[in-house]
Amino acid sequence: MNIEMDAITFGTDGLLPVIVQDATNGKILTLAYMNKEAFSKTVETKEAWFFSRKRQTLWNKGETSGNKQAVHAIFLDCDQDALLLQVRPLGPACHKGKHTCFHHELYQESIPPYQVLEQLKKQITKRKHSPVVGSYTAYLFREGLDKVLKKIGEEASEVIIGAKNKNKQEVTWEIADLTYHTLVLMELLDVSFHDITNELQQRHNQKKDVRNE
Repeated sequence: MNIEMDAITFGTDGLLPVIVQDATNGKILTLAYMNKEAFSKTVETKEAWFFSRKRQTLWNKGETSGNKQAVHAIFLDCDQDALLLQVRPLGPACHKGKHTCFHHELYQESIPPYQVLEQLKKQITKRKHSPVVGSYTAYLFREGLDKVLKKIGEEASEVIIGAKNKNKQEVTWEIADLTYHTLVLMELLDVSFHDITNELQQRHNQKKDVRNE
């Protein structure tokens, strides 16, 4: 990384607020601070370095716990006095063992759209390991792979029919059904969101490399 320090405005205390975000799912992990040395080390090592206001010392995230944060991207805000650090966390961000430091929910009207698939996947996993009588998901796991594959085939056909009918609402319903059954299949075969996004990213990078040749 080659980033000009002069482009960044540090505060009168020599510090810069840094929002740390999980590059894999978009979750905000923590709010930390950097001084110029911490910023330089972050750029140099591609690992998150911060300045502890409490201890008044430099620290490398995960140096003792092993929960390091590999830097994926750095963004400077419009006033050039705050950073967004996108990282790939190698463990929990919070010292209490939580994925994010922001785990005390004070108010949430509904699940944010970007978390719907993740929450659905968690519920499917829960039903796999803790079946509930009358649960359709538990029924699919009990019936096994062939049943799930049959349902995916049916839902895919219904998506095609809805599309041929040019019926947006019908297609929306059927894609939602297909998505749900695909998530069940992913759980059966231990395929994660990371596996899918990693494969898509590799394909994107390969196409990008070809275009640049």
